[in-house]
Amino acid sequence: MRAAPPPLAGGTPGADALRPLLDTVLDALRIGAEERSGPLPAGGPETVAARVEALGAVLPETGTGPHEALRSLVRALAAGAADPAHPLCAAHLHTPPLALAAAADLAASALNPSMDSWDQAPAASALEALVTAALAAEAFPAARHPDALVTTGGTESNQLALLLARERQGTVRTVLGANAHHSFHRAAWLLGLPAPVTVPTPHGVLEPAALAEALAHTEGPVLVAATAGTTDEGLIDPLPELADVCAAHGAELHVDAAYGGPALLSRTHRHLLDGLDRARTVTIDLHKLGWQPAAAGLLAVRDAADLAVLGHTADYLNADDDTEAGLPDLLGRSLRTTRRPDVLKTAVTLRALGRSGLGALVDACITLAQDLADLVEKTPGLDLHARPTLTTVLFRPADADDEAVAEIRRTLLAEGRAVLGRAEANGRLWLKATLLNPHATPGDLAQLITLVEGSAHR
Repeated sequence: MRAAPPPLAGGTPGADALRPLLDTVLDALRIGAEERSGPLPAGGPETVAARVEALGAVLPETGTGPHEALRSLVRALAAGAADPAHPLCAAHLHTPPLALAAAADLAASALNPSMDSWDQAPAASALEALVTAALAAEAFPAARHPDALVTTGGTESNQLALLLARERQGTVRTVLGANAHHSFHRAAWLLGLPAPVTVPTPHGVLEPAALAEALAHTEGPVLVAATAGTTDEGLIDPLPELADVCAAHGAELHVDAAYGGPALLSRTHRHLLDGLDRARTVTIDLHKLGWQPAAAGLLAVRDAADLAVLGHTADYLNADDDTEAGLPDLLGRSLRTTRRPDVLKTAVTLRALGRSGLGALVDACITLAQDLADLVEKTPGLDLHARPTLTTVLFRPADADDEAVAEIRRTLLAEGRAVLGRAEANGRLWLKATLLNPHATPGDLAQLITLVEGSAHR
C-alpha cells in the first residue's frame, strides 16, 4: 500500500499538522541556545563546521522522519548561531526579531502566497498596498501620491533607486560620499551606468561644500546618494543642506536610510531625519531598527508615477483583459516574480505596537548607545571615537595598535564570548558595537567593556 504523503502546512488541517512540529522546533531552539550559552558558539569556523558535519548525511537514502530532522537540525543551528537576541551579540545591523514578527512569518510561510499575481495572494496584495502606502507617507508626509515597494533590503532598494533614475534621466551618474554603502557601486555596474563619483568624507558624513564642488565638475544627469545611518559609524548626512545643493545644481536626491529610516517613528529622534522628505526616493530597512526577521526592506518614492516604468506583462500573470476587468497587477511592484508576503510580519508589528511602541524601541536602543559611550569615556585605557548618533559606538584600547584591536575581536569571537564588529575611522581600526537589542541592560554593557579590557591585557 502506498504511504500517505507528508501533511501540508496550509488548508484546514494545516494548523493541526503544524502544532506538534512547532513543539519540537521550540524545544530544539531552547536546547540549542542552552548548549551555546553565549552570543556565539566557541571554537571558530572549523569547530562549528565539524559539529554540523557530524550530523551525518544531508540526503540519506531513507529519511529520519520529521521530528528527528527538526530536532537535530534546529538544535544544531541554534547551538551554532550568532544570536542577535543575546546582548553581547552587537557587531552588525542584524536585529533580534520580535517574537510576534517571527510568529507572523510562520503564518506567511504556511499560507505561502506568491506576490506576483492577485489570484495567488488576494488578501496579501491588499494588505501590502495598505502598509506600503502608510510607510511611504511616513517618509513623505506632504507628498500627494507617495508609494513604496517591498524589497529584500538596502541593496535591492538602492539598486531600484538607480534604475528609476536611469529610466527618468538616461545615463545617470551617481555622486556619493565615501561613507556610502557598497551596494551603489555594484548597482551602477549591474545597470550599465558609469562608476559613481566618490566624494571624500573625512569627518564621516557627506559635506555640502564638498558635494557642491563635485557636482560642479560632473557632467550629465546626476543622482546624489546621501546616507541616513552609515554602516560603520551610524552617522547621518546633513540632509537639508545636501538637498539645497542638489536643487541648486539640478541633481536628484536619493537617501539611503536603511539604518536610520525607522527613527521616523520616534517623536524624540525623528528630527534626525529632517530633510528626508526632499529626496525623490528613500531606502528603509525594517530588519534593522524595526526588529523584523529578514527580509523587510522598502524603497519609498515621493511620486508613485515614478514606478510606472517597472510595469511588465506576462499573460499568465497579468493579462491585459484581466487587468481591465479589475484584477490588480502586481508585476510592477518588484523586479522579482515569486516573492514572499514579507509585508505580513511588518503589518502585525505595526498594528501590535503602533508608532509609539516602535518609537520607544528606537529610543531605547539610542539610549543604550549613549550609555555605552559614557562607560567608554569613564574607563581608563579606552578611547571613544565619537558620541553616537544612532546606535553605533566605536571604541578601542588606547594603547593597542590596529593589529591588536583586530586580534581582540577575533579572540572574543573564537571564545564565543562577544560579537563585536570592526570599522576604520580617522585612519585607525576600531571595535564597533551596534546596539539593537532593547532588552540589553547597563550590566550587559559593563560586561562588554570588561571582556574587551580582559582580552586587551592578556
